[in-house]
Amino acid sequence: MKRAVMALLCIAALAWPLTAAADGGGGGGGGSGGGGDMASAVRNTDPDYRAGMDAVARKDWKQVVTSMDAYVKRKPDDADAWTELGHAHRLTGRIDASLEAYDKALKIDPRHRGAHEYLGEAYLQMNDLPRAEEQLKVLDKLCFFSCEEFRHLKAHIGEYKKTKQAAGS
Repeated sequence: MKRAVMALLCIAALAWPLTAAADGGGGGGGGSGGGGDMASAVRNTDPDYRAGMDAVARKDWKQVVTSMDAYVKRKPDDADAWTELGHAHRLTGRIDASLEAYDKALKIDPRHRGAHEYLGEAYLQMNDLPRAEEQLKVLDKLCFFSCEEFRHLKAHIGEYKKTKQAAGS
């Protein structure tokens, strides 16, 4: 029994860095709290960040841009905020600004799952399926088991393919 408990503890200790690394990315699709890990989003009490995340919940993308832009000017090393800023820019039609924000998020945290998901969605919006599928492959490697960001982007890619096929493209 003692050996079994020790074996489980060893497995948990070995697996912990993998799950911790996977949680570092998040930004989940469609404002799922989006940013890296939800715990950091919940703990962030900055008024601009909170206003931005409240606006995400309301899908008030212009307010997200205003709040997150103010926040990242003071806290430029927050990958979650850059991801949500990019998400809002994309949904307000500013693709170039969204790509810049995702780039900043991924320079801060190359494993940021939300940034990869949203970047893939941006590529679909730009009709660049191969690059969207590249982001799906990145997410497949980042997610030890399937994760929300992978499932969301995979679904978006599936919808994109169906739409293109139906349109005869």
